[in-house]
Amino acid sequence: MSAVEVLAEPEWRAREEAHVARMRKWTVPHQERRSRGEKHPVLDFLFTYYSHRPTHVERWQPGFGVALEGAAAKRFLDRRGYHETPDGVAVDPAEFTPARERTARYVSSLLEATASRPARLNCFGLHEWAMVYRQPHDEVRHAQLPLRLGERGTDEVVESLEVRCGHFDAFRFFTPEAVPRNTLTPTRETQRELEQPGCLHANMDLFKWAYKLGPFVPAELIGDCFELAADIRELDMRASPYDLSPLGYAAVPIETPAGRAEYARAQAAFARRAEPLRTRLIECSNTLLSVCTDAGRLCDN
Repeated sequence: MSAVEVLAEPEWRAREEAHVARMRKWTVPHQERRSRGEKHPVLDFLFTYYSHRPTHVERWQPGFGVALEGAAAKRFLDRRGYHETPDGVAVDPAEFTPARERTARYVSSLLEATASRPARLNCFGLHEWAMVYRQPHDEVRHAQLPLRLGERGTDEVVESLEVRCGHFDAFRFFTPEAVPRNTLTPTRETQRELEQPGCLHANMDLFKWAYKLGPFVPAELIGDCFELAADIRELDMRASPYDLSPLGYAAVPIETPAGRAEYARAQAAFARRAEPLRTRLIECSNTLLSVCTDAGRLCDN
């Protein structure tokens, strides 16, 4: 299969340098904290909850259908999934294995289903509150942080508002006492039926779906999804029951009408940012799936 785009060495090297510099805004501080044994409840999430290592976050890749010219491109051959073509070094179609095909089909179907729904903006970030509901503070995930309203005040917020979380990977961390308070019962099997584009965690997960498609996704798209996830994580924790003021984060007090309105506005803005990224990931998945596989190899239709 011939490459659809050929990048001269100066062009792809400039893109590589720009991507590395962009990602080091997050990777370098994280690695420095880790070397000191320090934890950050907001920023470390992108490297601990998600499985893409900092070195891989920094790593530039051209994506599928692009060939890299020049002698320096030979180093990509040391990575899994690249081969040499008459146009230059490119992602090897053989890397689109049956497992990758299953991933692409799942990503495409999940993201298309999510995109088909209107954004729901009335959850107000209560998932984080439900994760500490009626739990001794020394047993919660971020026990090093005080609760803004204390244990009783936190429980009262959960009890006074309707919990409407439809994201399984948030719901599965609810305390046992919080589970029956949720208006939905999301499962892994119902994820495609419940995901909606206003959900902060669904939009953070675009980063996960981007890197799970491996070398077939350009690094710039992965970087865009990472940046979105980083910004969303900040809102996620600012709206949580934890007091993050010592770390320089102002609370979004969702226990008040003004705080809930602020949260919904920010949630809507993130939904708008996520929309074109979701579209690009759908297009990437469908481009790969539009080419048939034969014993794990791509061929032209």
